[in-house]
Amino acid sequence: MLLYLTDWLAQYHSAFNVFQYLTMRTILGVLTALLISLLVGPVMIRRLSHHQIGQTVRDDGPESHFSKAGTPTMGGALILVAITIATLLWADLGNRYVWIVLIVTLLFGIIGLVDDYKKLVKRDPRGLIARWKYFWQTLVGLAVAVTFYVTANAPEATELLVPYTKNLAIDLGPWFILFAYLVIVGSSNAVNLTDGLDGLAILPTVMVGGALGIFAYLTGHVDFAGYLKIPYLPGVGELVVFCAALVGAGLGFLWFNAYPAQVFMGDVGALALGAALGAVAVAVRQEMVLFIMGGVFVMETVSVVLQVSSFKLTGRRIFRMAPLHHHFELKGWPEPRVIVRFWIITVVLVLIGLASLKIR
Repeated sequence: MLLYLTDWLAQYHSAFNVFQYLTMRTILGVLTALLISLLVGPVMIRRLSHHQIGQTVRDDGPESHFSKAGTPTMGGALILVAITIATLLWADLGNRYVWIVLIVTLLFGIIGLVDDYKKLVKRDPRGLIARWKYFWQTLVGLAVAVTFYVTANAPEATELLVPYTKNLAIDLGPWFILFAYLVIVGSSNAVNLTDGLDGLAILPTVMVGGALGIFAYLTGHVDFAGYLKIPYLPGVGELVVFCAALVGAGLGFLWFNAYPAQVFMGDVGALALGAALGAVAVAVRQEMVLFIMGGVFVMETVSVVLQVSSFKLTGRRIFRMAPLHHHFELKGWPEPRVIVRFWIITVVLVLIGLASLKIR
């Protein structure tokens, strides 16, 4: 929005030309989203507390969690507000990638909002019934996947890139739709499963989102893409502004979500942010790198799948409790230790993912 205003003002003073630079708008996107989060956060927390929209705690969970009962949740709405405003202010609104990713983020946020509303406001412990939740996730995920496929403006836009290899790409053809759907929906649910401790999900999301922003910038720049031998996809570089807004909003939320948390993200935030990471990864053709950088999300999801499968097949549990972070808690690790160690793992995995730009 402001891109067009500054472009008009540039005819009267050349200083406004600085806002045409993608790097400048990226910086402003981070700062705008961060400022919105820090300013709106306290107000939202008070409102949630006033309406008694608080966290419920499982009876069979770690005892240390019992004290968290009643902590305001649905704070993910704060993240979505900050991301949306910052993106609309600083991104090129004529760019299709920006609209696709922003819309899928908000739609998954609405799914999470309905689930949270039923659980916390209507006091229905089931929330949004699982089959309906997955129905809407599937509907949105497939719609976005089809949109990416039919609007692809280059053959590389539907190929599966294999990291750490030279020019190895698999033409997915129509199978791209199924693959993109699985990445978006899978990423959404993986982040949701990880969101179980104070700050555990949000900082890895910020780190992975920031790294994907780097991939977006380089993939959308013809010179950098050529130098790094990665596909050049016109227009995808604008997603760095969205990723910057995600980073700023996430850091602002972490201010209130750090241990001990004043507010929790809820499904409204976790489902939306996971879908955002998946959609950006699909747009920049780095789904496999997302799998690496989001290794914490993958581990959490795999632990749940293994736990459920083992219990149904053998009647035995592999972990003391799933997702994985609860297993370590029940082993005696203090919550902050679990959180920080998972953060450290994410830092390492993000660096490994970024190394794929040069290691081939």
